[in-house]
Amino acid sequence: MKLQMLGTGSAFAKAFYNNNALLESGGRTLLVDCGITAPRALHELGKGFDEIDAVLVSHIHADHVGGLEEFAFQMKFIYRRKPVLYAADALIGPLWEHSLRGGLEQDGGHSLHDYFEVRPLTPGTPAELLPGLKAELLLTPHIPNKPSYSILFNDHFFYTADMTFDRELLERLVKERGVKSIFHDCQLHPPGVVHADLARLLTLPEELQRIVYLMHYGDDQPEFVGRTGRMRFVEQHRTYTIENGLVV
Repeated sequence: MKLQMLGTGSAFAKAFYNNNALLESGGRTLLVDCGITAPRALHELGKGFDEIDAVLVSHIHADHVGGLEEFAFQMKFIYRRKPVLYAADALIGPLWEHSLRGGLEQDGGHSLHDYFEVRPLTPGTPAELLPGLKAELLLTPHIPNKPSYSILFNDHFFYTADMTFDRELLERLVKERGVKSIFHDCQLHPPGVVHADLARLLTLPEELQRIVYLMHYGDDQPEFVGRTGRMRFVEQHRTYTIENGLVV
């Protein structure tokens, strides 16, 4: 599969867009989260919403769902088709009631189902989202009482949503599940209250750091180049090829 980062920035970053990505597999395209800056990032890359077959939502924060209103309207009124929307079953109701209803509700649009082909996912149960692309949602810690789901793609590639530092989980995924690469959100300055911060991530053993790629960082990221141990930064707009979980 190929993964292209529409943005690699934190919720407050401006130089770096919202941490959203495109995944291509089997000739189809999945949008992983659709934040406020996703429409502009797609435009700058010469891509349109019509090139996206499905969207996967990790959790309900504006930098992850703030672009869904435009996506829904464009697909309904310009391209006249319903894209597939994947999300944990626990997110489907709140996504409409608390994030999208105020903008999307109108004559002919009274639920998510009027704009998307909604396919709820059960956390912990793998599902094929695109040809050759399997995903398993894992509930990971972020903000109390606000569920956030990181994603295990094709068994060996782990892509975090927003999550606090959880060394035990990372080590278990590598040792027990065979994860070979981790794209992990990273707050550059401590303390990491709702995100893993760089200082904590640097406590990981070197063999684990070598497979960690850092994303969801602030605009001062250039000041931290060379200060991330064995870990590397994910680059905005770069396309990565993932083969059997390895970044090649």
